Amino acid sequence: MPKLCISFLIFLLPFFLIAQGKKRMQYPISDCEGAIHIFKTGIYQLQFKGHAGRKKELVNYPSLASFSSENLIWLSFIPEDDGTLSLQAELESGNLKMVVFSELNGSICEELTEGKAEIKRLLKSEENRRVGLNRNVSNGTLYPLDLLAGQKIVIAFCAAENSKEEMHLNFQFAHKFTGRKAPNESLKLDTRNDDFAPTFTIKVRDIENGKPVTAKITIEGARELAAVYTASDVLFNVARGGKVVVKCDAEGYFFEDTVMNIVSQSEGEMLLLLEPLARGKSIQIEQIQFKPGTSDFLPGAEMKLNRLKDFLALNTAIHIEIQGHVFYSGSNNLASQKMSEARAKRVMQYLLEYGIAKERMEAVGFGNTKPVHPKPKLANEEQVNRRVEILVK
Repeated sequence: MPKLCISFLIFLLPFFLIAQGKKRMQYPISDCEGAIHIFKTGIYQLQFKGHAGRKKELVNYPSLASFSSENLIWLSFIPEDDGTLSLQAELESGNLKMVVFSELNGSICEELTEGKAEIKRLLKSEENRRVGLNRNVSNGTLYPLDLLAGQKIVIAFCAAENSKEEMHLNFQFAHKFTGRKAPNESLKLDTRNDDFAPTFTIKVRDIENGKPVTAKITIEGARELAAVYTASDVLFNVARGGKVVVKCDAEGYFFEDTVMNIVSQSEGEMLLLLEPLARGKSIQIEQIQFKPGTSDFLPGAEMKLNRLKDFLALNTAIHIEIQGHVFYSGSNNLASQKMSEARAKRVMQYLLEYGIAKERMEAVGFGNTKPVHPKPKLANEEQVNRRVEILVK
């Protein structure tokens, strides 16, 4: 069977290293902070970790005393327009519980630890292996949930302690907006309030044919721009400059993340080229940086690994081969081989720690036998040769 190769070329993400000054804490899917973000309707297979997360978010909710914090899966969802959420989650065996929270004013995970987030739906019977939201209400099913555009919710599913079962999830959101564009059509969103002021534009295009792609665009960093948009083109007025992180997701494409400095009161454009998810294609994503001569990540690498974790958690049918490469000017030797293997295994260990099953992954090292630049002349070319590639089977 043909294979999809996703290449991770490694470079430093300085905006995390410099701006934060310390390593950002990463959380598994059994914590609210590590929630898997659902951005589209679909059918998913999610696997319980079988042990507790780092935090106990539910202790301030007496009605959730029967929920074991030892084995949870957290999901998050932000609708881009008004609509109705319905879902069905099911285990092959064992008990399954579910609670849906809605954000009030700030960070929903902080509101949870303070007991302030609002419970919108709750199913905590000890007898259900299937729970859901549907108009056909039953013992394990409650009415669907109406949501407003931008209303963030998180959903916690609870299984028996130590269980590593896979949960089948059918997640459906019916939009009230009827003019929705298909992924390969143009959808322009103009947020400007001054047509004569300089414009900053984000464009999403198919890398192969250059056609517009309607995607979910998440902007972080700039307060006046930070939001979730659904469009192929978004136009802004920018009163204040600064660094922004743009995350782009579209059905049928692999995700793309970009960092950019926006200059206030100046024209600018960000072009996001998305690679279609088709077998046999090589996709280049943001790079991961290791400390020189080690298999330890530099701060900032975890951000991209966290995105990969979400992708794998939502696609449990995918198995991957993690391939390590190093830069060395001479012929391949034992040290180079072992370092490449160690870096591949470090990526695998990260994914294991954050909920991806060991059976789905294999780590291999290639030393310096497959350089992207056989005779690098610049430092960045040497850095490109220090990479981790993910072969999706």
